[in-house]
Amino acid sequence: MPFAFRHQPLKTFYLLGVALSFLFFQLPFWTVRYLLPAWRPIREWSLSRLLLVKSLRVAVNAMFNTSFAPLKLDPVQEGPPEEVGLVWIEPKPELVVGEIEHAARVNDIHPIKVAGFWYGQRDENGKVGQPAGPDEKVIYELHGGGFVLGSAGPKGGSAYFCSEALQYAPHYTRVFQVEYRLSQGPPLESSGAFPAALIDAMLGYDYLVNTVGFKPSNIMIAGESAGGHLALALARYIVHASIPSLPIPSALMLHSPTVDWGNTHSGPNSSMNTHSDSDFVHDFLAGYPTRALIGALPPSDAYTNPWISPASLRLDLPEGLFVGLPPTLILAGAAEMTLDPMKTLADRMSADMGKDLVTYVEIANATHAVLLAKWHEPERTHAYEVFASWAHNF
Repeated sequence: MPFAFRHQPLKTFYLLGVALSFLFFQLPFWTVRYLLPAWRPIREWSLSRLLLVKSLRVAVNAMFNTSFAPLKLDPVQEGPPEEVGLVWIEPKPELVVGEIEHAARVNDIHPIKVAGFWYGQRDENGKVGQPAGPDEKVIYELHGGGFVLGSAGPKGGSAYFCSEALQYAPHYTRVFQVEYRLSQGPPLESSGAFPAALIDAMLGYDYLVNTVGFKPSNIMIAGESAGGHLALALARYIVHASIPSLPIPSALMLHSPTVDWGNTHSGPNSSMNTHSDSDFVHDFLAGYPTRALIGALPPSDAYTNPWISPASLRLDLPEGLFVGLPPTLILAGAAEMTLDPMKTLADRMSADMGKDLVTYVEIANATHAVLLAKWHEPERTHAYEVFASWAHNF
């Protein structure tokens, strides 16, 4: 059960046990077990990189057994609003229609006021959220975290991508992130189930177009991990809802998108199994995030609902889901557990949109979300170069 040790004093005893086990058993064992390159899951990896990935898995597992509090950041506590680039966006219930409106009713989700963070260029007075220039371009980035943790603020993990993207794609002058609602489920109080994050992401896009004044032809939607899933869902919603005030953006960048929450890509030869030792996302795929995301929707929606799992192998009618979407880059790590679902997604998008509009790139020897990993060289730099070359066209 997740969060089994969330209460004191069990939490302290558990974390102490994790620390002692890590230092005196796991770390020495892994050092010996993977001492030679031939013994490592990725022969090209250094021992220090493998130990780091293993350590990340231990840390993630400890959070799932205790609390996500360290990585759930309150926007108002990030710092002074002007200093951290914080803005607030008012809700627009009229933007929620169709299947998304139905899911919102089932999960008792309502549009709310949400926070957003600006990165990059400011006006002459140092203010953020200034009106868009006639040809100014912006990246609308959606952070990852399995829909259960993470933040859009400067203390969040994806803030690194926001700064690096502006360096590698300098024709984009700003990056915007929205603090979408996170999902939570039993044993905690349920909140933020689907489509809360999508409604908040939609509000952020509406803000860019109809408040700040960016032309849709100058907006790239991007996201990593669960944020990649959310970016794809947002683009699909914009296309399928056909709301006049929400025009289609110019491009879509999906970085390690998590697109099969029902875990239908399984088996001994699947990437879920063969890449288990070269990734650290096991607990994100173990059930709790999926249950929290689905909320009161039928459990089968984990693998039959294209809004939840667009790459599921159990979808009834996968054809046509992606017709009309903008040019898309799918950036995957070849050592990721969720590599197979990303391949399925790329195939389905190519079939619906045409191969010319879908660019699928696997970064050799890269684990999950390589664009966020400063330590993951030379793969990190190669991934940014791929992104920059593709983004140059938009």
